[in-house]
Amino acid sequence: MCPYAPWYQHAYRHGAVATRETQQRMQAWYASHAAGPVSNVLSFGGGVNGIGVTSGTPKVYLVFYGSQWTSGGDPQAAAAYLQSLFTGIGTGGEQWSGTMTQYCDGERVAKGATSCPAGAPHVGYPRAGLLAGVWFDGSAASPANATAAQLAQEAVNAARHFGNTSADSNRYALYFIVSPSGAHPDGFGTTGGFCGWHDFTSSSFGDIAYANLPYVSDLGTSCGASFVNRGAAGVLDGFSIVGGHEYAEILTDQNPAGGWVNAQTGEENGDECAWIAAGQGASANVSMGNGAYAMQSTWSNDTSECEISHAIR
Repeated sequence: MCPYAPWYQHAYRHGAVATRETQQRMQAWYASHAAGPVSNVLSFGGGVNGIGVTSGTPKVYLVFYGSQWTSGGDPQAAAAYLQSLFTGIGTGGEQWSGTMTQYCDGERVAKGATSCPAGAPHVGYPRAGLLAGVWFDGSAASPANATAAQLAQEAVNAARHFGNTSADSNRYALYFIVSPSGAHPDGFGTTGGFCGWHDFTSSSFGDIAYANLPYVSDLGTSCGASFVNRGAAGVLDGFSIVGGHEYAEILTDQNPAGGWVNAQTGEENGDECAWIAAGQGASANVSMGNGAYAMQSTWSNDTSECEISHAIR
């Protein structure tokens, strides 16, 4: 395993978005250690606790973690931007979400499969709207250095807050734990080398899928600021690029690594297409029903490319 990868010795950091600098180190390491051609093809992991992908209509819950959010902890107005982004995904005929709908899970899908058989349930397209709830949890300050366990507990707290207290109610629920500016959840901005990651935790409410989404603009261009839209217009680009990356990966690998993962590298669909600046699969503005957002492409098995737009299954 690449020693520069954010998940090296941190196995829970599934689908971690490496900072741009970390990504360069990883690519150099892979190039110098490759024993042969490395395939980008994703294969099905067989499911964990019967869950591989979000094979239904996904619902996103945004959790703004800590009292800092209402006391100066959101200098870039990221909370409003993220609410707008997850309201927009699945509207206006956007086809960025189409790439994910090719992936599936269920008893018909063999472990190691690289395509879906007839009759298998696929990742759902969020036609009815994606954003299901928003919670500003001001019960206490967000920790300066929240641990993975604390982030997982906040996801469970959120499930309780939203009334999702059964396994069925959490089957297609995705919780984003968003930390305020100045916080370093799981080593963000210090030793972590990442911009975000996702995982799941087991609870009395069933398995809870969640993402660790730090205040990525604290790291500027390292985590995507102005990656698509230059200058001041792109200050928030990182939130939609990283947020979209983790959302796409939860959809296709909801209970890691039981979903669709590269068997050689352990990477997921977003990892394989991170930080492409030009050419096929380059990050771009994606038009949705309420505006355009900077997004990255994701890997498509059926076209063997990184796709920013794909037909909806």
